[in-house]
Amino acid sequence: MVMAPMSGVTDEAFRLMFLKYGKPDVFWTEFISASALLSPKGRKYCLDTLKFSPKERPIVAQIFGAEAIQIEKACKEIVALGFDGIDINMGCPDKDIEKQGAGAALINNPVLAKKIIRSAQRGAGKIQVSVKTRIGYNKNQITEWIPILLKENIACLTVHFRTRKEMYSTPAHWELAKEIVKLRNKYAPKTLILGNGDIKSLAQARELAKKTGVDGVMFGRGVLGNPWFFSDKIPSVKERLRAIIEHAELFDGEHFESIKKHFHAYAKGFEGARDLRENLMKTKNASETKKIIENFLQNR
Repeated sequence: MVMAPMSGVTDEAFRLMFLKYGKPDVFWTEFISASALLSPKGRKYCLDTLKFSPKERPIVAQIFGAEAIQIEKACKEIVALGFDGIDINMGCPDKDIEKQGAGAALINNPVLAKKIIRSAQRGAGKIQVSVKTRIGYNKNQITEWIPILLKENIACLTVHFRTRKEMYSTPAHWELAKEIVKLRNKYAPKTLILGNGDIKSLAQARELAKKTGVDGVMFGRGVLGNPWFFSDKIPSVKERLRAIIEHAELFDGEHFESIKKHFHAYAKGFEGARDLRENLMKTKNASETKKIIENFLQNR
């Protein structure tokens, strides 16, 4: 049961909240560009994104790119940072990433996809390489696309059960999971299969894993605002609001505005939540956030 890499979301502060309240089996970082990591201009941002605490282990760094040489060099750098694994993003539908030939664009370029994996494996050395992808680009392509990846001896394959065209607009096609497991059993019995898409709870994930035969489940949007997700605990409203303060204090500083997307996830589903969110969005630092929440709790 693992946490998905979500750009602009699964930063170190976010992960530390889960480390305290309910740790997944494996953490993933936000993805970084292989070329940016190797460039003077993008290097600092990438290294900041890749910061992690030893307590977060096992932790996997996710990268994207379409230049095999850059992928290999970037993987060597990631190994030096002490990561436990490297994951290649071959499913992101972002247009800017696709223009580079990376992300979901690789579904339409299997020759390059294989080259990218092999380059990553050379750069990674002894640590394991995995891939995260989708079931196809404009349609279901699992019978053609998935075996190409499995034959590359990857440690793990995470499949988001939607096409690139579908983005997040349709229900995830979990009915295809058994077929993907059969392909794994045929082409790469040792490769782990993780399913991803629309799973709201650990109970639902366990049921689907048992039913479909996947080795695990990756959770994305379902964990937002709930650092207790992997503990099976249902937090009280007070506990959720106290967690906002903790999260804000971890994130305090020049990037404080970035945390505000989390306020919406934490503060919902109770009386007065809307007004509270509006007030929280006006805050400028963790101290102001704490005052607003404590005032709200005193007047409930």
